[in-house]
Amino acid sequence: VQLVESGGGLVQVGGSLRLSCVASGLTISNYVMNWFRQAPGKERELVAVIRTGGGSTNYADSVKDRFTISRDNAKNTVYLQMNILKPEDTAVYYCNAAWRWLGHDYWGQGTQVTVSS
Repeated sequence: VQLVESGGGLVQVGGSLRLSCVASGLTISNYVMNWFRQAPGKERELVAVIRTGGGSTNYADSVKDRFTISRDNAKNTVYLQMNILKPEDTAVYYCNAAWRWLGHDYWGQGTQVTVSS
């Protein structure tokens, strides 16, 4: 199983980025797919979730109305569209695939997002 994130980089305040997470070795439609982030000196926090089936979503309050999680099952890829970026969004962003009933919990290597003011 492999999760590979891409799309991070340096962006100015108010800008946008779209992160991608390409999965191999699993079918994302069977998993709850999550984006987490970890800023220097802080704990990893859950940013966005997209569930199986109907694909309901949830967001951390800090990113609600700015970030959108989505998935393309045909491409086995999950996205995180990030708009109106703020300096406090600076972090390493990680893709996670979880199927708790089976005890599956997979992580990508992370992609750095830096928002400059």
